[in-house]
Amino acid sequence: MSGARLFHRVSGTGDPVVLVHAIGCDHTMWDALAAALAPAHRVIRVDVRGHGQSPVTPRPYTLELLAEDIASLLDELGIARAHFVGLSMGGMIGQAFALRHAPRLGRLVVANSTSTYGPEGPANWRARIKAVEDGGLEAIRDMVAARYFSDAFRASRPDAVQDVMQRFVRTPREGYLACCDAIARLDFSRELQRIAAPTLVIAGALDAGTPPAMSEAIARGIPGARLVVIPGAAHLAAVEAPGAFNEAVLGFLEAA
Repeated sequence: MSGARLFHRVSGTGDPVVLVHAIGCDHTMWDALAAALAPAHRVIRVDVRGHGQSPVTPRPYTLELLAEDIASLLDELGIARAHFVGLSMGGMIGQAFALRHAPRLGRLVVANSTSTYGPEGPANWRARIKAVEDGGLEAIRDMVAARYFSDAFRASRPDAVQDVMQRFVRTPREGYLACCDAIARLDFSRELQRIAAPTLVIAGALDAGTPPAMSEAIARGIPGARLVVIPGAAHLAAVEAPGAFNEAVLGFLEAA
């Protein structure tokens, strides 16, 4: 399958950086980070295939396919090399991109993600697929909201939670399912040592979807990677704790 032409927004000038969102989100997940990066970077926010305003192509997808979409977008924009920031599914795509397109990658940020869900992963994702096939995205909305955000954030910022979850339920059903297909087959755990790019791994201390131990495993597996754990943040750490998240990414991308 050829690369899908991804919907994207570009802001700022300077060293290019691609921002790739979580499953069930879109490029707006990165509004705060994009604004922080734009003064010194050319920021490219994408809607992953099957999400937002990008094409919904037939199932199944693979993480490698989604990484090829990013490479095709860089070709379209005339960008030979870029930094990559991915959260959750975006971090999985980032690992695939790092393994397939090492010469095109500057620095890599893998946030709230994992390299494997272990032996039980495929069955868990098949269960989610069945729930969405039977009841649509509304059927898992509350479960996802509880994973995306901590109890404290859901209580104090219902407006922000509502905005994200409205976008979640508007995600094209077939696109969401196709990305679930891709994630169900995730296992880069034995390949991490081949990632040569300078890498920052970010975890949310309260992340139940991809607990800090999963980020610790990525940081151990990628040579020279370092780990930052954001206190009080759950899965969408970039939305829940933008100050700490943006500070970590900016410091990493701008380090000598």
